[in-house]
Amino acid sequence: MRKLKMEELGRLDPAAFKKAPKFPLIVVADNLRSLHNVGSLFRTADAFRVEKIYLTGFTATPPHREIHKTALGATESVDWEYAEDVGALLENLKKEGVFILAAEQTDESVPLQDFCPPRGRKVAVVFGNEVEGVSDRALQRADAAVEIPQFGTKHSFNVSVSAGIVLWDLLAKMKFYPLCER
Repeated sequence: MRKLKMEELGRLDPAAFKKAPKFPLIVVADNLRSLHNVGSLFRTADAFRVEKIYLTGFTATPPHREIHKTALGATESVDWEYAEDVGALLENLKKEGVFILAAEQTDESVPLQDFCPPRGRKVAVVFGNEVEGVSDRALQRADAAVEIPQFGTKHSFNVSVSAGIVLWDLLAKMKFYPLCER
């Protein structure tokens, strides 16, 4: 076994990425305080060819040195937009037919492995603040909530880790729908 060289990975350059079809996934960063987490969301969104990222509330926006440190250029490839009010943003997305999914532990959340994204609809996944989680304004507008099963003593993952797990799960289910046959 040998590690592949960069040129063997077949990755898109930023111009080709911009033109390539995206998966019907949107990331909503709900008041993230860590610039490193914001950068990590960009890098993950690039890896999974997410349609767009919305940065809301007091979430920092590019360009910023600390975001760039973890994004590694993904702020240039992934489309993004700032929206001050997460509630208004989610209302607008719902009017466009987007399914709103909160990544949060709630009294109605479904274990991630049991959730199947709705066919034929874009899904916006809301990832919340590192301490407070998804805001009440966002939860009130969510169509559903998923939680990642955990078996240790901690009650949550880092938001960037959660994004990687949730986005990969949704992408796999969207790309390979038999995973969601009922």
